[in-house]
Amino acid sequence: MQAMTTQTERPVTGVVEATRTLEGGGFPVRRPFPTAQLSHVDPFLLIDEMGPVEWPPGGAIGAPDHPHRGFETVTYVLRGRNEHKDSHGHQGVLNPGDVQWMTAGAGVVHSEMPEAEFLRSGGLSHGFQIWVNLPARDKMMTPRYQELPAARIPEARSEDGRVHVRVIAGEALGVHAVTETRTPIMLLHFTLQPGGSILQPVPPEHNAMAYVFSGEARLGAEGVPAPEGALGMFGVGDAVRLTVAPDAAGPAELLLLTGVPLNEPVARYGPFVMNTRQEIIDAFRDYEAGRFGTISPEVL
Repeated sequence: MQAMTTQTERPVTGVVEATRTLEGGGFPVRRPFPTAQLSHVDPFLLIDEMGPVEWPPGGAIGAPDHPHRGFETVTYVLRGRNEHKDSHGHQGVLNPGDVQWMTAGAGVVHSEMPEAEFLRSGGLSHGFQIWVNLPARDKMMTPRYQELPAARIPEARSEDGRVHVRVIAGEALGVHAVTETRTPIMLLHFTLQPGGSILQPVPPEHNAMAYVFSGEARLGAEGVPAPEGALGMFGVGDAVRLTVAPDAAGPAELLLLTGVPLNEPVARYGPFVMNTRQEIIDAFRDYEAGRFGTISPEVL
């Protein structure tokens, strides 16, 4: 007779409140890390919740030309429309629900600005940018993009209909992401209705955390409260429990992020993340020498 396997629920080891700051050309972000309290959660380097902010006509702000080397940026648009261009000739528009997974690798100059019509008309802008570290072996790889329109991102719902998930990376509720990652990662957007609960399997070798950006969730078997703007971190185990109280005023939305830690030295300065200080100096020299290229002035 085959033995039954049981899942070990990860306990909540801490809850961090996001800080508010300005980024890019001056747009508001809510940032759980990096901060003075928490530098990074290996392999994740940064989580920025961009907005939500209601822009007046002509008032939207983006991130003009800026370089990257040594890591990946994941841009997830919830509301609004963004144009992106880079020094390798890539360009496009991100609409609500779309994801861009950019592997900066050896170096790229990138621009993320409001789409022209959205800039003219104004409106609600909301989304995320997440930085994922690259292992030393991949830091100087050729830059690449994965453009994921909303229709290509798999979605699933629990049998009782109270839990919905968009699977950006990894798998949940029987569906698998189409994204290729350089190291094993899960990035899941959960929406839980009042009374909703899920025990999400997470490989035991992954670090795991959940960032709540709307409503209030309960994390772990302990049901630790995590209000909007809170990042909950989990300890050892092979599953994470996410819940919303039955008497909650409304649903909660959160990102569950997990990944295998690289356990490598992190040297970072501004838009560059490498393994040594000398590699950071080399990145600045290469950028200043024009080796990252430049963005064409042509308009989309």
